[in-house]
Amino acid sequence: MLNPHKRCQETRRLLNQGARLVDVRTEDEYRGGALQGAINHPVQWINAGHVPDDREPPVVVYCATGMRSRMAKELLQMAGFKQVHDLGGLQNIQVC
Repeated sequence: MLNPHKRCQETRRLLNQGARLVDVRTEDEYRGGALQGAINHPVQWINAGHVPDDREPPVVVYCATGMRSRMAKELLQMAGFKQVHDLGGLQNIQVC
């Protein structure tokens, strides 16, 4: 597992190369504040089979604590996404 500093560097690199930043928290949590440029796609939607059609661009997922982002990563990989990166929880992002 990457340390928080390396995780931030890797995330910045991926986003600079066109990766999608996906907030997998609930809509209410997202409305309460999200990372700049993030789209909201709750893990519950992913679990119900609602995933983006375009599976090619890398995806970076995050949530509040890291539990839902881990689940979202696994679900997206099972749905055919090749490049899914788990940023973890917002506490990890505070060190960026």
